[in-house]
Amino acid sequence: MNQISSPPVVSIVAKSGTGKTTFMEKLIPELKQFGLTIGVIKHHSHPTPFDIPGKDTYRHFEAGADRVVGASGVQIAVFHRQEKTIDPEVLIAEHLADLDLVLTEGFKRGTYPKIEIHRAARSSSLLCTSDELLALVTDESFDLNVPQFELDDAKRVAVFLHAWLEKSRHSDD
Repeated sequence: MNQISSPPVVSIVAKSGTGKTTFMEKLIPELKQFGLTIGVIKHHSHPTPFDIPGKDTYRHFEAGADRVVGASGVQIAVFHRQEKTIDPEVLIAEHLADLDLVLTEGFKRGTYPKIEIHRAARSSSLLCTSDELLALVTDESFDLNVPQFELDDAKRVAVFLHAWLEKSRHSDD
């Protein structure tokens, strides 16, 4: 049996309101330019559902269905009851193992390499230590031995990540 290995994972982290999602919206299309398949796991720390109240899928779930699948010509969404937080590795193995790269958003304390988004107006300090960081995206300079990029330079971050992926692939050979 041919086992699929886990794809490389990079966590995009920042303090709330710094612009993680906005940066990822710019980064993903740049990564796609390299022909990469990209998965995203968004950490949702609030104990609220993702589904939209009042929509049919939400109503079926609220009525007690254990699993609800919403399907259209462009997307499928699966909602099921969850009593505990799922480890990102389990999510990757079950849903994203066949992709080239997985980006996580919001797993600040996870073990994956991190790209921190930092805005001086939002905070004077970083969340991560230099040994946790793969890179830093910021509007100020830090005395760290990691690549640093401007907040609006998703293209250069994508080039950096593509090179990192290539290096990772060759080190696995």
